[in-house]
Amino acid sequence: MSESVQAPEGPEAPGVPEASEAPIKVLLADDQALLRSAFRVLVDSEPDMEVVGEAADGAQAVELARETGADVVLMDIRMPGTDGLAATRMISADPALAAVRVVMLTTFEVDEYVVQALRAGASGFLGKGAEPEELLNAIRIANAGEALLSPAATKGLIATFLAQGGSSGEGPDSAEYAERLAALTVREREVLVLVAGGHSNDRIAERLAVSPLTVKTHVNRAMAKVAARDRAQLVVIAYESGLVRPRVE
Repeated sequence: MSESVQAPEGPEAPGVPEASEAPIKVLLADDQALLRSAFRVLVDSEPDMEVVGEAADGAQAVELARETGADVVLMDIRMPGTDGLAATRMISADPALAAVRVVMLTTFEVDEYVVQALRAGASGFLGKGAEPEELLNAIRIANAGEALLSPAATKGLIATFLAQGGSSGEGPDSAEYAERLAALTVREREVLVLVAGGHSNDRIAERLAVSPLTVKTHVNRAMAKVAARDRAQLVVIAYESGLVRPRVE
């Protein structure tokens, strides 16, 4: 079964929490102090989120993620010492940090490290040149467990990088992925293919003539069965397993 990656539908950002709800705890990881300062001002200006820490390298980011109980880490890919990729792998491998979502920041969105970031466990990526509202929505989307692909992540981008990375369903993890996928129902596999195509729950619901809530249920069950941290990891598994084959235009 094959489907080319479509430009993400742009899932709606969750609404601002009620006053009684705890704000989203955001950790900033970037070696540029000036950039961290700008991000802090932006994030702290929102009533539904707050900056709980700043890290100048990946090792410090991992340590602060544990200490602060951060919900979302804005992680620069390139940092001296422990870079963002290594830090993301460490966060993903730590059961105590299973709920932490990582949004990878990159200067160039068409970046050779993007697919490595997703494989490492990042929930998505965003260009540093993104508009302020895009960055804030990225935090909310990642916190909600959605896959984050910014508007500049055009059609075929994820497929391109996965293809370059040798994704063919024959990699070292393919057998493990195949075993996990075997546990999915026919409908869950169908939904997974559409998720890998970058479709939002609403669009999938339209295509399958079901409710968005039903789609969300299928997505959540699929994530549980294949041990995916979030929606972004479902996309990676769909390609790495060979369930969906890249078809780049």
